[in-house]
Amino acid sequence: MDQDRQEGQTKVQPQMDDVEARQAIDHGGNLARAGLQFPRAPKPWIDLSTGINPHPYAYSPIPATAFSRLPEPDDLARLKHLAATAYGAPSAEHLAAAPGTHILLPLVIEAVFGTLSGAGRRAAILSPTYGEHARMAKLSGFETLEVEAFEALFDADLAVVVNPNNPDGRLVGAADLLALSRHMAAKGGLLVVDEAFMEVIEPDESVAGAVHDGLVVLRSFGKFYGLAGVRLGFAVAPVAIAQKLAARLGPWAIPGPTLSIGLQALADRDWQTAMRARLAADAARLDALLAAADLPVCGGTTLFRYLKHAKAPAIFAHLGGGGILVRAFAARPVCLRIGLPEDGAWKRLEKALETKSWRD
Repeated sequence: MDQDRQEGQTKVQPQMDDVEARQAIDHGGNLARAGLQFPRAPKPWIDLSTGINPHPYAYSPIPATAFSRLPEPDDLARLKHLAATAYGAPSAEHLAAAPGTHILLPLVIEAVFGTLSGAGRRAAILSPTYGEHARMAKLSGFETLEVEAFEALFDADLAVVVNPNNPDGRLVGAADLLALSRHMAAKGGLLVVDEAFMEVIEPDESVAGAVHDGLVVLRSFGKFYGLAGVRLGFAVAPVAIAQKLAARLGPWAIPGPTLSIGLQALADRDWQTAMRARLAADAARLDALLAAADLPVCGGTTLFRYLKHAKAPAIFAHLGGGGILVRAFAARPVCLRIGLPEDGAWKRLEKALETKSWRD
């Protein structure tokens, strides 16, 4: 048996340099690459390869001062207060705001474990999942394992769980996560729970309200609000860790335009409630289209659906040739993730699925 894959564990090789690690991770949303792969595909592309809400929040015009002045500290304080309320965090003092959650994991690691954080320590990532977490742990010096069993996380110094998971929607219960986090706290370790897609879960299983020394929660703004380019994310953490993160990020980490949009969207509870219902209806509509094409859904959230099919590469190629990009996985060639179409794209997707050329 391969020594680097035993009992559902995959080691990320420590000799892999940063360029190789970055190239090894394939993300959705790359339309330039899709154009090279399918040069004859009709335009415009229908990009279903991400898990981003296709119905973005309709924010009011951004004031000119948001561009011409440095961000105001009071606006950041208000943003953190609104985010704490939205996410069920104990208080705004438990939050650090960042330009997206991607930047936060290495800063959280540094805040908890110190500068040479990973030396002699082990990280475990509940997988398959978003690939950047394993890469960030490896770059922080951890011996990094991707594990398929939740129980395997207990042996690590750093454990990472995406909940609900991307791409398959797996949901670990809050009680299990809190038991793991208490175990981590007792031995000086850390559990990081990435709740990037938690807003669409009803009732949610967030653990953001229970942060303590063994637990940090990451929350993403762009996916649920359909504004990924705004670049906004939060760490919900014990106050001391949140303060360390804020100090490392500096006074103007969140740009003025992002603050303006975030303040509007996080306060709009009516929009949030209505959007959860709309996404659930869209997901049911997508399930019906896929079922009609003999493509049963086996997982996902209301922002994306997850399929396993022996002809997944042919389905990917068929849709790509029609200008519809879905998410394929090199390491899991029988799997596909399909996001929700925009309002004007449903008929084109339905027509493409009716053809079923992959059966030939």
